[in-house]
Amino acid sequence: MRFTVVSGLAVALAVAVSACGGGDESSDANEPAGTYRTEIVTAEFPTAQSLGETSLMRLGVRNTGEEAIPTVTVTVSIAGRAGDTSALPFGLRDPQPDLAQPDRPIWVLAAGYPKRSGETTQGGAETSSPGTFSLGRLEPGETTEWVWKVSAVEAGRYTVLYEIDAGLSGAARAETAAGVQPGGSFAVRIAKAPPNTIVTDSGEVVTIPQGDGQGN
Repeated sequence: MRFTVVSGLAVALAVAVSACGGGDESSDANEPAGTYRTEIVTAEFPTAQSLGETSLMRLGVRNTGEEAIPTVTVTVSIAGRAGDTSALPFGLRDPQPDLAQPDRPIWVLAAGYPKRSGETTQGGAETSSPGTFSLGRLEPGETTEWVWKVSAVEAGRYTVLYEIDAGLSGAARAETAAGVQPGGSFAVRIAKAPPNTIVTDSGEVVTIPQGDGQGN
């Protein structure tokens, strides 16, 4: 299994934050304007997946500037108009008119996610804007890493886009050392065949690669 990161791809969506995400929507109007130096230090998502398989998307952000970032936000979508207009971060919108449920999930986000890496308590970070998550304030020199747990429900090839920003109202903007907004993408193939797995003596479900001598 390998990981692919392509930097510099942007997803433009407005952002707002709920209390569970480490911020407060009422503070949007008081957001300090400015540009905040930000670096993506971790970006991982399996590029080969199977229907029904659960995977982790992991993103880590570091504040490389001299001022605290008001609110680190991550916006996630699937590339293309159908993904950009979807109300689901990991979904597509069917363009057919008059559909009762026009949004179709490609991955289903597990309840309580995203959450900070290494934490076992209930996470969250959802905002009122589809696909946007608030990771809270980030002090100079600090790094925050979060995990999204998703299950693949639709086979095919997809490009997952992510964009990092520094605030909720658009006044505060994240910027890399190269002067661009930090972001990237994962090119993922979801196969129709379910993963080949076994259950270990400890009860853990482990995926077995093809041709590994396990008698499959």
